[in-house]
Amino acid sequence: MKITVAGIGPGDKQYILPIVHKAVAIAEVVIGYSYYFQFVEEFFLSDVERIEMPLGKEEGRAEVAIEHALKGKNVLVIGSGDASIYSMASIVYEMVAKRELGQIELETLPGISAFLAAGSKLGAPLGHDFCCISLSDLMTPWNSIEKRIRGAAMGDFVTSLYNPRSIKRHWQLGRLKKIFLEERDPSTPVAIVRQVTRKEENIRITTLGEFNTDWVDMFSLVIIGNSQTFQYKQHLITPRGYLNRKPETGSEIQQASFNVVAEKVRPLKGSVAEKWALTRVIHTTGDLNDTELLEVSDKALEQWNEFLRAGGDIVTDVTMVKAGITKAFSKKYGNQIFCHLNDDETTLVADKKGLTRSQAGMQIAIEKHPNALYVVGNAPTALFEITESIRTKEAFTPAGVIGAPVGFINVIESKEQLSQLETTDWAIIRGNKGGSNLAASIVNAVFTLEEADNYYK
Repeated sequence: MKITVAGIGPGDKQYILPIVHKAVAIAEVVIGYSYYFQFVEEFFLSDVERIEMPLGKEEGRAEVAIEHALKGKNVLVIGSGDASIYSMASIVYEMVAKRELGQIELETLPGISAFLAAGSKLGAPLGHDFCCISLSDLMTPWNSIEKRIRGAAMGDFVTSLYNPRSIKRHWQLGRLKKIFLEERDPSTPVAIVRQVTRKEENIRITTLGEFNTDWVDMFSLVIIGNSQTFQYKQHLITPRGYLNRKPETGSEIQQASFNVVAEKVRPLKGSVAEKWALTRVIHTTGDLNDTELLEVSDKALEQWNEFLRAGGDIVTDVTMVKAGITKAFSKKYGNQIFCHLNDDETTLVADKKGLTRSQAGMQIAIEKHPNALYVVGNAPTALFEITESIRTKEAFTPAGVIGAPVGFINVIESKEQLSQLETTDWAIIRGNKGGSNLAASIVNAVFTLEEADNYYK
């Protein structure tokens, strides 16, 4: 006694697998939805027992199959597409297992599912990760279906929709469209494939934004592309990545990282130069939520770019800032970078005046390099020294000041004083955050402003 559950494909007889042909030809009892018999009846035994049942009687079909199998019959249960995808295999196996009918042998034969046939008709929409979702809430709670919809949308899966719409179930597809538009661009390709492989077959390609749910019925399968899917002629193509391999070299990895950050920064307000500097800052922090971290006075970055390209000097408060400024940039434009923190003279001044070495080093730098770009990535005392000297020393006219000290004592106060200067260009890292790496990242952004056009046009 045996029950075979077989998928007969999407409709066209050429899509029925040979192994299913063989099973149909030896079955003593064939059970299925009455509409499906037209696709396989020419292969039946002459004395086969046909049991045709209406749509929605899946449990009834399984009951009848078990009943005939227990009589020793060779039973075949047919379903469209693949027998194990939204078809009869699940209910037959479940009922046999729950009744512990171990004497019944079970077999499932695969078939070409509608989404595979539709994918072939469209060309290559299933080239990368995909999922199938049934919108029928007759046996699955809608809240569970909606969780799956959101997961597919957020996960950027190519999504095939089964049971997308019927006369009584008309709003679910509209709800799905709203959810997908929260995560996908309106230009995302969408295909409606109706009666795939059958004589009534019709294919319509549109976009998620233009998609009209009234175009869909129960004989339709809907395929929604992912963020990479594109239309070519009447084909949909979802790249696998062969022509866009993962970055391997250092510069490729850096550019790919900048692209990730740029997606977050692009919608923000600000000039292209400011967005580029923020991109470099976020790339350094590694936190895409740091979009409010940078504040810059008007046109400061553009003016510093001209200054540095003309060979202007740079002064840093600590050697780590100096080390973080890309040497290839300073070498290209002949910039000298000074840090007096560890000079013998600095130690003497600090001891004599009772100052921190950072503050003493800045006093020396201010006298020696009055027109340099000053970059502070560690000590608020150094930044205090700079801002006070700008206000009180006429000879001290720096090209600008980057204030990125880090910590909890006097850090915010030092940045606030800098941001209130009206006679000097400045940039600050807001709040308690900062550090040598962030200070250097701003300088590197200034050196490379022309690269900003690659990310912000």
